[in-house]
Amino acid sequence: MSTKAESAELILKLYDLRREEKMRQARQWMEQFNPESAEDIVNAVMGEHSAFYRMAVSYWDMAASLVNNGAIDEQMFNDANLEHVFYFAKIEPYLAEMREKFVAPTMFRHLEELIMRRPEAAQQLADMRERSRRIAAMRAKAEASKQKAVSGKQ
Repeated sequence: MSTKAESAELILKLYDLRREEKMRQARQWMEQFNPESAEDIVNAVMGEHSAFYRMAVSYWDMAASLVNNGAIDEQMFNDANLEHVFYFAKIEPYLAEMREKFVAPTMFRHLEELIMRRPEAAQQLADMRERSRRIAAMRAKAEASKQKAVSGKQ
């Protein structure tokens, strides 16, 4: 088990890694990725955004493994981060199917274990999925307004 100071240092290092340019791009892509089926995830994994998907989700699974193994204090980690919950909410409904399709029964198990220990996990995941839907709708509306403004100028 790490001390609070060691946990804080590791959390800050994890935060710093998120600022790397490719990771920023992966996180931005993942924020906008809203799978509606396991097939959507398969297409992402097999498509042009494969690296972004794998980078973002495996990053948080790795970070969760550090927490699950005691290298980072769980309470501190969860207090400092919600992004891992946001990403897991996107894949959780399709995780069993993904594990089967890829013959990977432990796929993202560290992330799953960490998040599902939270007493409010089920509600928090549902809330995150609703948040993703609303953000996607707001983005679509903003893009439509932008396109309408551009076409009105021509």
